[in-house]
Amino acid sequence: MTRYVFQNQGTCSRAILLDVDGDTINQVTFEGGCAGNLKGIGTLVAGQSAERISKMLEGTRCGGKATSCPDQLSQALRQVRAVERGEEVGSRLKRVE
Repeated sequence: MTRYVFQNQGTCSRAILLDVDGDTINQVTFEGGCAGNLKGIGTLVAGQSAERISKMLEGTRCGGKATSCPDQLSQALRQVRAVERGEEVGSRLKRVE
């Protein structure tokens, strides 16, 4: 299992902590934001395919914003998959031990 932290942009939540094992999401925790909704998202995505969830949440908007917490999770999951393929990603994703 690998743990990452992703710095959100354009949302009320500041960051996402992700525990991923291959393509399986083990745990997702948001820092800040709408606590109840984000806890619910974390529960719903646990045990799911990172690729499937990323595709499902991509482009979700919050109000008039160009992004949302689910969209940021989609971006984080795409970057995690890229890192695991050995690709370079932006500075918003960090691996934590």
